[in-house]
Amino acid sequence: MAPPFRKILIANRGEIAVRVARACREMGIAAAAVFSEADRDSLHVRYADEAYPIGPAAPAESYLSIERVMDAARRAGAEAIHPGYGFLSENPRFAEACENAGVIFIGPPAAAMRLMGNKVEARRQMKAAGVPITPGSDGPVASAGDVEKAASALGYPILIKAAAGGGGRGMRVVRARKEIDSALAACRSEAGSAFGDPSVYVERYWDRVRHIEVQVLADACGHTVHLGERECSIQRRHQKLIEESPSPLLDEAARERLGAAAVRACEAIGYRSAGTVEFLADAQGGFWFMEVNARLQVEHPVTEMVTGIDLVRAQIRIAAGEDPGLRQEGIRMRGAAIECRLCSEDPDNDFLPSPGRIDRLRVPGGPGVRDDSGVYEGYVMPPYYDSLFSKLIVWGADRREAIERMRRCLDEYVVEGIPTTLPFHRRVIDDPRFVSGDLHTRFIEEMKGGAPAPEPSGPMEDLAAIAVALDRSAAVAPPRPPAEGWKHAGRRRQLEKRT
Repeated sequence: MAPPFRKILIANRGEIAVRVARACREMGIAAAAVFSEADRDSLHVRYADEAYPIGPAAPAESYLSIERVMDAARRAGAEAIHPGYGFLSENPRFAEACENAGVIFIGPPAAAMRLMGNKVEARRQMKAAGVPITPGSDGPVASAGDVEKAASALGYPILIKAAAGGGGRGMRVVRARKEIDSALAACRSEAGSAFGDPSVYVERYWDRVRHIEVQVLADACGHTVHLGERECSIQRRHQKLIEESPSPLLDEAARERLGAAAVRACEAIGYRSAGTVEFLADAQGGFWFMEVNARLQVEHPVTEMVTGIDLVRAQIRIAAGEDPGLRQEGIRMRGAAIECRLCSEDPDNDFLPSPGRIDRLRVPGGPGVRDDSGVYEGYVMPPYYDSLFSKLIVWGADRREAIERMRRCLDEYVVEGIPTTLPFHRRVIDDPRFVSGDLHTRFIEEMKGGAPAPEPSGPMEDLAAIAVALDRSAAVAPPRPPAEGWKHAGRRRQLEKRT
């Protein structure tokens, strides 16, 4: 089969840029990278067929600059642009700029992005389509009185939430009337700063709820399918840390109900490409729509592992107007997959970012193991971007085997020179409640007896809050194995069994 494009520009960096470039290479498509001054020596630049500088280290002057990215596409002669995730991936103005320049945007239509970019309007659309939505205000709230009125109808606790954006920004939990004024002011301020829109609304808040999302693919030929769900309940202040598929909560009947709701949601807004419909779910099987992420997700590899479907390939073929040949009756989930997001952060020091040189790097391997990485030995992690440097994904015939494989891989993984979140992931995977599948969005705060942390007032407090639970568990958590080499991998487990 002839490649759908001759050349694709990848408007991103790090591991996702490498991931997209790999798909391009397999499809016989030339991959053009872009890079800031800080990323000149990055792995995605080295891996791509060609690369173009787009400005200084600051994202606003490089990866977030539509003008500079489009200029790179022109210089490269690219026929299409893949945005990855983050940066410009959900910016409808970027999709329109591509269209105006005669370049294919590998993603959903700008109209669908605009619709889903406003969560208040998205809730209205989903309700009209018969998709259950979280109980909440009918529209934006403008005053403390509006919030109090909504809280009276919903009951405490409630969540004040930005109408635009995501990633945990512009969100505060309110447990009593006295907290409304400060929470509302903080949410509006943060939402305005982060997304350029201070609008907020109110939703009911559950302390012990699960976050489950459904992967959807919609082509230009009228076919929309779901590829099962991902459990994303292990979070730190609304930001995902560990994901898995399938969810240990759902049986086949519940999976079909959730998948059908996700398909209805995407069809209602004229969606096309890969997308994710996010839901909250309770232990009794009830679920409520939260939002649509109009892009490829960080955690997409777990779906690829259990379905055997390459989502980036599918995105590219859909963007070219092709039918990828996927039908719901032909999609099967096999086994279980788990992903750990590995970050250059110090879990023993308030999860502070820890940029610096990676002096030594050894990556685990073996059956059912995948490492999507954006780094190499000797690479210097820059301080300007997200601290995610790799995603460790494992597959097993069932969830128990996947957990055992992840334990082994976390022990084998060696990163020297900078602190990483590897010790943190070992603690979570060892937790009996994780092993049993007893998951919810406050799992980390409660892990190993840690008391719930106070609500944060900004992004750095998000990092500090989780340290409360981890510091309390440090006395009983197993020590990090020595980093002298592969011969030490697994010895921590043996010592635990003997003691």
